[in-house]
Amino acid sequence: MVNIEFKIEDTWLKVLNNEFKQDYFIKLKQFLNDEKLKNKKIYPPENLIFNAFNKTPFNKVKVVILGQDPYHGAGQAHGLCFSVPNGIKIPPSLRNIYKELNTDVGFAIPTSGNLEKWAAQGILLINSTLTVRDSEAGSHQKKGWEMFTDNVIKTISDKKENIVFILWGNYAKSKESLIDKEKHFIIKSVHPSPLSASRGFFGSKPFSKINSYLQSKGFDCIDWSL
Repeated sequence: MVNIEFKIEDTWLKVLNNEFKQDYFIKLKQFLNDEKLKNKKIYPPENLIFNAFNKTPFNKVKVVILGQDPYHGAGQAHGLCFSVPNGIKIPPSLRNIYKELNTDVGFAIPTSGNLEKWAAQGILLINSTLTVRDSEAGSHQKKGWEMFTDNVIKTISDKKENIVFILWGNYAKSKESLIDKEKHFIIKSVHPSPLSASRGFFGSKPFSKINSYLQSKGFDCIDWSL
């Protein structure tokens, strides 16, 4: 019997434990097991599905950047939205994020698309859907992941204060209702993809806004260098 295994960091397990017992999550796990039984290639690898949570414990979260779907090309997805492992070509949206960082805070554009250094500083880089089938964008949408990640956003909103939520693009903006605006800071713009970046992402200065807010609340600023 093939059985997909999830491992999630302890502080997250404590606040999300009930989610794993819900009917929708049991069905989601069954769907992923069925994919495995059919020898479907799934990204990211099983041990990296919860990488965003494992790199950024619940008690360390300061910023949430919300993506939609993992990359569906070989070797790209490693469980952090917008990020790719070292040695993988930087995707177009991330290239535009780097361009805005450069003009916003003088960021030196790196050769790597690996954002683990940001995750280690308290930036939760989470996709709404945590898995995808090889070469099939959106193939694991509406199977239960969105319910899980919506509840993650709501849990952060309910249990923490003074978190910066980054909502780029209409899909991410649709999650705004899950966030208590009295307790948290929301930064919104169009998506950094080549299709929309020139319509309001470039020049939006989200990175300096993040650090200004964190500083105003007595938190350490993010070191954006990679």
